[in-house]
Order: sequence, then structure tokens, then C-alpha cells
Amino acid sequence: MYSIGFRWTSVEESKSQIFFFVVKICIYLFSKILSRKCLLVFFLKVPKLMASPDVDSPWSSSMGETFCGYFNMQLEEADPANISPALEFPSPSSSNNCSIPKPPSPPGNTFTRSNHARIPDCSSVPKETKHTWDSLFKDAYGADVYIFMEENSFIMAHSSILSAASPVLRNIMHQSTVRNGMRYIRIAGIPNEAVQAFIRFLYSSCYEEETMKKYVLHLLILSHSYSVPSLKRVCTHYLEYHWLTKENVVDVLQLARYCDAPRLSLFCIRMVLKDFKSISLTEGWKVMKRANPALEQELLEAVVEVDSRKQERSRKMEERQVYLQLYEAMEALLHICRDGCRTIGPRDKLLNVSQPACGFPACKGLETLVRHFSSCKVRVPGGCVHCKRMWQLLELHSRMCAEPDDCTVPLCRQFRVKIRHQSKKDDSKWRMLVHKVIAAKNALGPFSPRCSGLL
Repeated sequence: MYSIGFRWTSVEESKSQIFFFVVKICIYLFSKILSRKCLLVFFLKVPKLMASPDVDSPWSSSMGETFCGYFNMQLEEADPANISPALEFPSPSSSNNCSIPKPPSPPGNTFTRSNHARIPDCSSVPKETKHTWDSLFKDAYGADVYIFMEENSFIMAHSSILSAASPVLRNIMHQSTVRNGMRYIRIAGIPNEAVQAFIRFLYSSCYEEETMKKYVLHLLILSHSYSVPSLKRVCTHYLEYHWLTKENVVDVLQLARYCDAPRLSLFCIRMVLKDFKSISLTEGWKVMKRANPALEQELLEAVVEVDSRKQERSRKMEERQVYLQLYEAMEALLHICRDGCRTIGPRDKLLNVSQPACGFPACKGLETLVRHFSSCKVRVPGGCVHCKRMWQLLELHSRMCAEPDDCTVPLCRQFRVKIRHQSKKDDSKWRMLVHKVIAAKNALGPFSPRCSGLL
């Protein structure tokens, strides 16, 4: 028989040794995961807690009685002062606090929607790259192109950079003759500062704010003529948000059409439609009227179309209001005939004059109509305008009534019998009216204060 290092004693001692050996192994394993100091404090108190007869049961009384039915034991009242230290959640040690990194700070409010709507920065490249390309443009080191401007002024540039930035300039470079290792091109009809800003943008994609403000139209023409989309986007964005006025919007619209800038054209057209009366009196409109009558006709047609849309929208809104009033009248009629109001109601209801104001907006007008209908001597349909309206409301209710057998509205059943003998033409008209009233009610939504759901 092999020995494993235990000293064989009595059975009770062996059980005790095995128990404490298992406890030590558990302490060692859990100390690798959690805080060693807290676990030692916790497990040192476990034997005392297990051996203490003052531990209160965490179960309810009924569950405790059920549990005690299986064992022969006695439960004593616990002293809270004895068990509270052992049941406290162990606090983390200082060593753990050092290893846990601090949580990141909450995000700030720097990135908002308004920041993205502003004009892009004057530089779309890093500072170092901007400085390098600007230095290359200003110093013209190794330049092989002379660009002549107005008044025989010129700037020097690099053909490789111009060819890479603009396909139009690339073709010009291929067609130009070389004299003493230099190429010569001309950009005429544009101010010198605008040409310099254009060539600088080809180098570094940078521009000065004042230069853009002063020569934005010239730069837009250059970007379109020499096919530089990045500069065109910058110019159109600046015009859309910082340059358009009532006086120049017509001129900018014509330039946007020439330079193939559809977004800028749309901005200008919207501005013209929004304030047509003021813009049509400007000098730019008068010049456009003489020089480009086709554009004037197009704008006038757009104005007429917008006005017709507004009129159609207002007509539909008025029609919808009529259907909503009919729906409210149906609600008020059902309210009066079923529940009764302050001064009018069914015969089997006691009226309460002192009750608060009625919540149905059409109740007062319908009450007046009902009183007139009950006392009018010319009550036949077509004889009295007010009585005719009452007949129509009663028939509309009968067509919309969801509970005809239990309905308390007068003449509801009689009208339903009459509907069966109506012509198809009249029936289709009434069906159309019912459909539009229900559609107007459904358009309010389920949470609208005007939609109480009585129908």
C-alpha cells in the first residue's frame, strides 16, 4: 500500500484534516481570480459564521417551515450585529484600484449639426503639406511654364502639377511649343489675383477667405473652363451660403447654368420663387429679360406652378376641414342622443344644467339645429335649408353607424331601410362622402384631441 503523506489517525481527525485541506485549496484557487486580501478576510470569517448558532435564515417563514420539516433542528433568533460584518460585500484592495484604468470622459458637444453646415476650412490638407506646396508655388523652383495674364504679367508654374490637376491644362501643355525648355500659355479676361488664386489652388487646394469673397465668380468660371471639380464645389458652396442676395441671384443663376452647377441653379430658383415680387423688380431681372427671354419664361412658368400647388393645397385643406366638421357633428349627435348634454338629451335621461361645458365642439350648433328641427313647420326635405341639413346629418349617421340595432339616434333604422331603395348614383355619392369623412378622421391619428373614437 502506497503512502501519500497523510498521518493515519482516527476517523474524526481524518475528516477534519480533509475538510481543512479542501478549504485551503478553495482559498488558493479563488485568490487567483479575486482580491487575495478580501478573500482571506471573507473565508476566515466563514468557519465562525458556519459554526455560529446565531445565523438567521434568509427564507420566508413558510419556506422555512417547509425546509425544517425535513430535518430535526431548532432555529434561534439571530443577532444582526453578529452577521452584518461577515455578509458585507468585500471592498476591492488598493492593488486592484491601481490596475483598473479610469473610464473615459463623456463625449463633449463639439461635434454638432451646425458645425457640419458651415463652409469648409480654407485648407483641406495638413498644415505641413499646405506649407510645402505653397512654398513650391511661390518660389517656383524648377518651374517650366510661364502663365501670362492681363497687362503682360506672368507667374511661373510646373507643367507636371498643372497637367495632373487639370485635364484641360494637360492638353494645352501637349499642344504648346517649348522654347529654351520653357512653355508659354495665356489666361486672359480674368483678373490677375483670380488667376493666381486659381493656380495656387491647383498646387495646395488652399485659398484666402478675402480672395474667395472677391473673386468667387471668376474662380467658378475658371474651375468650369479648366475642369477642376474640387474648386467648383468650394465656389458653389460659398455662393449658396454666403453670397446670394436678391440683387445678384438672377446673375448667379445664369452663371450656374453656364458652368453646369445644378445644385447652385436649384438654390437660385428656390430663392426666386420664394420672393418673386422683389426679385422681378431688380436690375438683374430686367437685363435677363432682354438677354435671355427663355429663362424668364421658364421662371414665370415655375412661379405659376408653385402658385397653383399652393391653391390646390389650400383647397384640399379647406375640404378636409369640412369633412372634419361633419365627423365632429356625428360625434356630437351621438353624444346628445345617447348621453345627453346640459340642456338637451334623450327622454329617459335627467339633464344636469350645472355640469361643466361640453367637450364636443359641434354640440352647441347641433343643439340649435335640433331645436329648430323639432319646432319647424316646414320640416319636409327641401322645404327648409336648416331642416334639410338635419335630414342629411341623420342619413349620414345611419350610413356610418356601427351598431344599428342598439342605436339611440332617431330615424337611424328608417334611413337604413330607405338606403336599400336608393339609386346607384345617389348611393355612390353617399359612399364617397362616408369614405372621405372616415379618411379625414383617420388622418388625425389615434392620439389627436379631436379623435375621441365615438364612431
